Amino acid sequence: MILVKDKFFNSSVVEHVAVNYGVVGSNPTWRVFSIFQIKKYKMSKFILSCFSVFNSPRTFCDYAEPWQLGFQDPATPVMEGVISLHNDIMFVLTVIGVFVSWVLYRAYSLFESNQNNKSVPVVHGTTLEILWTIMPAAILMCIAVPSFSLLYSVDELIDPAVTIKCVGHQWYWRYEYSDYSNEDGETINFDRYMLPEEDLDFGQLRLLEVDNRITVPVNTHIRLVITSADVLHAWAVPSFGVKLDACPGRLNQTSIFVKREGVYYGQCSELCGTNHGFMPIVVEAVSLDNYVSWISAKLEDA
Repeated sequence: MILVKDKFFNSSVVEHVAVNYGVVGSNPTWRVFSIFQIKKYKMSKFILSCFSVFNSPRTFCDYAEPWQLGFQDPATPVMEGVISLHNDIMFVLTVIGVFVSWVLYRAYSLFESNQNNKSVPVVHGTTLEILWTIMPAAILMCIAVPSFSLLYSVDELIDPAVTIKCVGHQWYWRYEYSDYSNEDGETINFDRYMLPEEDLDFGQLRLLEVDNRITVPVNTHIRLVITSADVLHAWAVPSFGVKLDACPGRLNQTSIFVKREGVYYGQCSELCGTNHGFMPIVVEAVSLDNYVSWISAKLEDA
């Protein structure tokens, strides 16, 4: 028999499998499974996961995963442009790498001492020198055009409907929604701290979950004003394609346009002291109706 923490069986699918395959114990905290039941559970989970690929809606990767090599799924047009440009440039780099490797191999195989005992003095080749000067310049120009377009779109602000001020502190973030105020003239502002591991609920991410999430509406132009109260920080959310320094005494701004609802995770990306690794950022994108309700509730609590 095996003791299994009840917290592990939190999802409806696993609860269904556990119930149907006979839970031996009735203790609310621990349940007892036999080896055979565990094997049946694993096989059922595998079968259900295979069918879920075809039946369930698409899921997105909005936080870093162990051994992740690629990008997180984009949630803004800017991040979509970043990934598209990366893929295009990687194709060019692959072609260049294959060509250079082929040239090196041919040079090694054809001009080995066993193949050519007598060297031929070559001072220069005009045609070759012109080609290896013009071709890289042309490749760089082809890369520069979409790169500059993307760079300008990152810095562009299009009539923002919402402005959020992000202030970095050692070692937490403070957020201010200055567009809204209640009858007493008080605006929405709150501090955001990382949740310690012992306070995490099932499914929450270690070192990434916070006590107060930022809430933003989808399909809305949002301006972020980022600064710092002490040392250099950096506000970064990979799914948004945003990484902007928070400098003391200076206001930096950027804009985001979130295209889908979800919860997006980021971290401070500038070394800022001992607890630099404990300044996560969590942004929850909701529909406009839910955003208005959230703003109303915050104004009542202000």
